[in-house]
This record gives sequence, structure tokens and C-alpha cells, in this order.
Amino acid sequence: MNTKKFTILHSNDMHGDFFSENSDDKSKLIGGLSLLSGYINKVRSEEENVLFVIAGDMLQGNIIDTEYKGISTMEVMNYLCPDVVTLGNHELDYGLQHLLFLEKFANFPIVNANIYIKGPNRRLMKPYVVLEKAGFSILFTGIITEKIMDALTADPLVGSFVTLEEASNEVGKICNAYKNDDIDLTILLTHIGFESDKELASLLNPDWGVDMIIGGHSHTVLDKPEKINNVLIAQAGVGTNQVGRFDIVVDDDTNSIVDWKWQLIPITNAICEPDKKMEEYIEQFKTNVDKKYNVILCKLAHEHTHQMRTVETELGNLIADLFRDAAECDVMFVGSGSIRSKSLGPLVTLKNIKECFPYNDSITRVTVTGEQLRKIFNHIMRTENRDGEGECYQISSGIKATYSDKLHKLTSITLNGANINSEKFYTIAMQGYHFTNCADFLSVSQEQMLINGKSKVISTSALEVLEEYMRTNQNIGRRIEGRLIYE
Repeated sequence: MNTKKFTILHSNDMHGDFFSENSDDKSKLIGGLSLLSGYINKVRSEEENVLFVIAGDMLQGNIIDTEYKGISTMEVMNYLCPDVVTLGNHELDYGLQHLLFLEKFANFPIVNANIYIKGPNRRLMKPYVVLEKAGFSILFTGIITEKIMDALTADPLVGSFVTLEEASNEVGKICNAYKNDDIDLTILLTHIGFESDKELASLLNPDWGVDMIIGGHSHTVLDKPEKINNVLIAQAGVGTNQVGRFDIVVDDDTNSIVDWKWQLIPITNAICEPDKKMEEYIEQFKTNVDKKYNVILCKLAHEHTHQMRTVETELGNLIADLFRDAAECDVMFVGSGSIRSKSLGPLVTLKNIKECFPYNDSITRVTVTGEQLRKIFNHIMRTENRDGEGECYQISSGIKATYSDKLHKLTSITLNGANINSEKFYTIAMQGYHFTNCADFLSVSQEQMLINGKSKVISTSALEVLEEYMRTNQNIGRRIEGRLIYE
């Protein structure tokens, strides 16, 4: 038996999580790229065969990333020196053309097998890469979530095989064409969410020889990997507070993993020293951003938190209410995932706002019937939408909606104390991204909404609405009110 030990470190959904934070008891530093780099350096010095991979969403979530449109993040990633990366949905936030521009900055391969350019039917990105390590050949390929197509619906040049069945077939194409006797290990990097990873694993033909799925998108924290269809499946939460670590033994004769151990390693200064050179490198970007954006906008009545996307939050209530006022609508839907800060205030700077709400989207108002409004709430509040992969919302005041997890249905919904009338018309507003994809996200299509009247773009910049509201309103605040109730 010819075997070799490998260590595979993996991150996902880093979202510009550049800086360390103090632990709750202030006794240690947690996360940040300096400590993550320090840990990666430590493992690379201690172990002989180390690979570091990223399963999508390096970009967004930090004002430095926004200010430099991802260029700063790509340069910092070059410092981390991952061996291979796959696309996440946020890699396209600055547009398709900008993604191709950012790829030129990368000193590492970015793989994806299932995004195609229409017409010539050629893949947009490098579909796979084979890395040679200690005389062993390791094949990586990548698969993206359907959300990548949500961001590209307006681009007629790009298409994709985005269902899980189609994605599994794309994996099969790569493995059938390139996985020969010389390939000792096959790893699939995905950005489709943990539940979808498990379903994908069950669809893979064992003869394709996929050994591992390392995923992202759902921000899932695991105690241990799943193993389905003899495929190991892992993910490493979100940000840089932790990193996944596989220590595996691969048999060259059978091209298989014969032994493995996995840990979710907390990144703290208790296990490694910070990489000072990395700190200095990031500081050059931070200094420029601080000079520009450290301007006080307002002071809130209290700190507003947004700890979970799947439930009503104080910060979500505040943002939904101010957008509702600007849109002059009955109900405002704010994508929970577009609020990137876990807390805001009491003191609020321009930098805080741009970090909190980095997606500069439009706001669109439409008219729906009461029956359509019920359908929307029944869809967004359903149990399976709250699994980390669904699109959840923060809702403006006046709404009180109750959903029964036991009955799997909306049991009541009122607006300003009155039951929603199925025959009556109501105005609702949402971000442009959500209006574009309302059929999937809200279960009511644009065509169905527009039967009731024309849509209206209230603002081309939700971020500017938020900034101006904060400038002109002081000591405002919201609490949890029971707008969305789950029983």
C-alpha cells in the first residue's frame, strides 16, 4: 500500500472578514486574516503536504472590499495564497465583466464547471485544476448555487446548468474526461449550501470517484462531516473565526481516502501568532478608507442587533421601517442577508452604514392583492426557507404574521390590526435584486404583480436613502415587536 498524508485547510464565505475581534471576556482575539494567516503559516511549517482551499464568497461584507470593488480582497487573498478557489454568488456582485477583471489579479486558480457562455457553449471559468503534491495528483472542480444565475438574469450571454441533477452531470463530465489512474484524489468545491451538498453527493455516480465535497453558502457550522454515497461533506461556517481542517491518508493504489480526521479549528491568538506582515498589508487599505468614511452620521437610541437572518431583528426593523417610509408603501421587504452587520450603534458613522449595508441596490414598489400578499408570507416564512439556504426578510411595522411550523402554513396575518383582505390591493416595496427574482424568492412573479398596475422605482440607491435618513434623524430606535411569529 502506497499511502501519503495530506492536510486540507478550508474556508468559505469569508465576506471580507479582515479584522480580529475580542472574545466576550476580552481574554483573547478571535478571527481576522492576520490570525488566519498565522495559523495557515503554522500548519504549513508543521505538516509536509498542506492545501488551503476556499469554497466561494471571498468578496463583500467589508467597506474595504466595497471601496476597492474587490481588488483589495483579491490582493489580500494572494497573500494568503490559497491553492484553489471556487466562485460564490457574491463574486459576481460587481458584475460579470468585473469578475473577469478580478480573476486577472488572482495568483491562484478559480474553478467552476457549470457556468457557460451562450452561443459557443464554452465554460466561463477554468472548469478544473489538477494539483501535484508529494507525487500524488489531486483534481479540483467547482459548482455554484442557482443564486449565481439570479445575479446574471439580465445578462443574455451567460447560461448555466444549475439544477442539482445538471450540476452532478457537469461533475461527471469533468471526472469522465480527466479522472484517470493518475488522479489519486477528487475534491468538489461547491457554493450551494450544506443541504444541497448532501443531495448532490447522493446523485454522484460512485464510478466518478469524487472523494470529498467542501462547500459554502449556507454558513453551516458542523460537529463532524457528513458521509453520503462514500463522499465526505464539510463546511466551515462563515467568516474567519474558524477554519476547517482535514487530515487524510490517501492510497495511491486505490485512489481513495483510507483514513481521515476533521476538526473545525477556532482561529484565536491562543493557537497561533498573528501574521504582522498581513496586518501591515491590510492597514494600508484601512487607513485610506478610514480617512474617507469616519464621519459621524447620527446616534441611535440604543445598539441595534441583527444576530440571525431567519428571525425578526432590531436592526432589520429599523431599516425596513425607514425604507417603508421612503417608498410610501404598506409593506417593505428587506433581504435579511443584505444587512451585513451583527449590530449597529449607538454611534453611527458613514463607515458603519457602508459596512452594514454594502449592496447599493434600487427600491421598487408594486401593487399586490391580499391573496398574493398571503402567498408571499406563506412562502418566505415556511420552515424549509429557514435552513440557511433560503431568502429571508425583515418586514416593516404594522405587519403581524404568524406561521405554524407544525401545520406548515401561515395561520394569520394583519396590517395595522386589520386582517388582510384577499380582494383588497396593497402596495409593497423591495430591493431591485428581489424584484428581479420575485418568482423564486416570493413565489409571485413580476407578471402576476404587474397585472395589478405598473411598478415604480422609488430610488436607484437604497444605500443613499439609508445614509440620508440617518443624517437627518437622531435618537431613533426599534425593538423586537413580534412582526414575524413562528409557533
